Amino acid sequence: MKQQIFTYAKKKYGTSPEYPWRQWPEYAVLRHADNRKWYAILMNVTKSQLGLTGGEERMDIMDVKCNPDDGAFLRQQPGFLPGYHMNHQSWLTILLDGTVPESQVLDLLDASFRMTEMKKKK
Repeated sequence: MKQQIFTYAKKKYGTSPEYPWRQWPEYAVLRHADNRKWYAILMNVTKSQLGLTGGEERMDIMDVKCNPDDGAFLRQQPGFLPGYHMNHQSWLTILLDGTVPESQVLDLLDASFRMTEMKKKK
């Protein structure tokens, strides 16, 4: 699903993944071209790091910015967790293992993009 997300972000927003961490070369950030704010982070972490059963088995996840009320609601559903290594109220972790439908993943990516975009001056 990672590649579908990258393709979608490139087509819709003109952004490509950046890989800013030498120690985690597979961790990717999607950010705005104008304000450089992140709107998504894609990582591959162990299930134990997420507090899930499965020990050292790795899984792809994506963190997105979200409205705290929406995040609280979504975290009650399978496939969603508090933002991994991010603010747990305003960031949401999405498991990219097929639990969450691709359409919902992309909708949440869109919402995160809107929440982090540069504010228009009046």
